[in-house]
Amino acid sequence: MLFSLNKKQVHGATGAVSFEGRSEPIVVLIHGAGMDRSVWSQQTRFLAHHGFRALAVDLPEHGHSEGPALESVAELAKWIVDLADYFGESLHLVGHSMGALVALHTAGYHKNSVSSVSLLGVGASMPVHPELQEAADANDVKAAQLITSWGHSTRHHLGNNPTPGLSMTGGTQALIESASSGVLGIDLMACATYDGALGSAEQIECPILFLLGAEDKMTPRKTAQPLIDTVSSSKSVIDLPETGHMVMIEEPDRVRQELLTHMSN
Repeated sequence: MLFSLNKKQVHGATGAVSFEGRSEPIVVLIHGAGMDRSVWSQQTRFLAHHGFRALAVDLPEHGHSEGPALESVAELAKWIVDLADYFGESLHLVGHSMGALVALHTAGYHKNSVSSVSLLGVGASMPVHPELQEAADANDVKAAQLITSWGHSTRHHLGNNPTPGLSMTGGTQALIESASSGVLGIDLMACATYDGALGSAEQIECPILFLLGAEDKMTPRKTAQPLIDTVSSSKSVIDLPETGHMVMIEEPDRVRQELLTHMSN
């Protein structure tokens, strides 16, 4: 799906189901640093056939969306608000990693734009290892290698891709390597410098779902607890054993079922 937002071309995946002539609620899936809409391939089509208009977006200068890349979580959240205004309705937001911070901030400070929020691979803070930031700033392939290594749990380093013949870790590395020059470094810095997670959590009034990997090395499970403790709205917390940071890729069936249950209540 291609459309124009703020005079820039935006690309998103709809699960091969057109928005035209449909009135179901819209769920927007927001990817993490250096990634694109394709990380949601195991959820988008499912949700599009189960009562939602699903849109896995490419953020500015990611995938096939025009740039420039936005440099802060607050700017990205405003972009999501503009997306809600474009469609003329509030959105169910699903975010992973950087995308989770964006969804969190949007739900906290732009309440009228959000119907519910689901957060995957999230923490109250997201510091970035200096070695990773340095590699990302230099457009060094080492950055993709580090994220791939740290981002998957032990058992998923051994295979387990739900699509036969494809490598889970190989796919992650290839995706990050394909990012436009400089984008990963910008994204990681946006995560590292964002200090508004707890403030956003305090403001949230819509239902919120946490989907957390027990073996997440990039946003360890314990870093999500302050957010969980701060949120006072209706919330559900799902801990996924033997799962790392790439929750929606590692546990696609469980994630899509939990998303459907959460957004349908």
